[in-house]
Amino acid sequence: MEKRKLEGQIAIVTGASSGIGAGCSKELAKAGATVVVNYPVPGAKAMAEAVVKDINSTGGVAITYKCDVSREDEVKQMFADVVEQFGTVDILINNAGLQKDAKFTEMTLDQWNFVIGVNLTGQFLCAREAIKEFLRRGVNGKSKSAGKIICMSSVHEVIPWAGHANYAASKGGVMLMMKTIAQEFAPKRIRINSIAPGAIATPINHDAWDTAEHLQQLLKLIPQKRVGQVEDIGRAAVWLASDDADYVNGTTLFVDGGMTLYPGFEDNG
Repeated sequence: MEKRKLEGQIAIVTGASSGIGAGCSKELAKAGATVVVNYPVPGAKAMAEAVVKDINSTGGVAITYKCDVSREDEVKQMFADVVEQFGTVDILINNAGLQKDAKFTEMTLDQWNFVIGVNLTGQFLCAREAIKEFLRRGVNGKSKSAGKIICMSSVHEVIPWAGHANYAASKGGVMLMMKTIAQEFAPKRIRINSIAPGAIATPINHDAWDTAEHLQQLLKLIPQKRVGQVEDIGRAAVWLASDDADYVNGTTLFVDGGMTLYPGFEDNG
């Protein structure tokens, strides 16, 4: 039997109790990784456990772990506990993210800080702890890399989004943080990239595709004329985390059905 792409590797997926994080967890497990399904608050525990049950029932290996990625102490504890239990961490899917939308002049500081705290600071904290572990361990034979980080960005790292200044700013920040740390740690055989999803059918954007009318409006923005599924992102994450992508470092992979192709110009503007 052919060896699976991520056989024997340990992956932490943040914000994995639903949506893209859950989809990535399942695809990584199919590829042979042991997956730590992170969730942020007690209320999400049941959903995270459902993801783990699904993985385990199909022969994969996964556990749940509660951690608010915006809290430094909790992030440090999560990595320490995972290393203690499994020996190391090989892959980080820096996925946890949320929205608190408001018109710019009505956006509160709490709304701004909440989104930046999870979407950007959370990715910083998790990436920092992952890189420390990669440097401690070095290349261990399970991969050509000492470690792999995939930051979950968005098409809104390049597309402005009125009414979502905090979210767009967080994703623009993720983009340059990713590139900067990729540049810094590439000599250490650490690969850091981003995936930028377009419109993916998840709970965070349910109101964009919940009715036929909303769906038709959304499809105007997508040249491929379909809404993405979490599996589209999960399969991209498996490829980026595998040795198939060994020479890919510091780039954003847009998985968006062409949303960044300026579809407003498809009929000559």
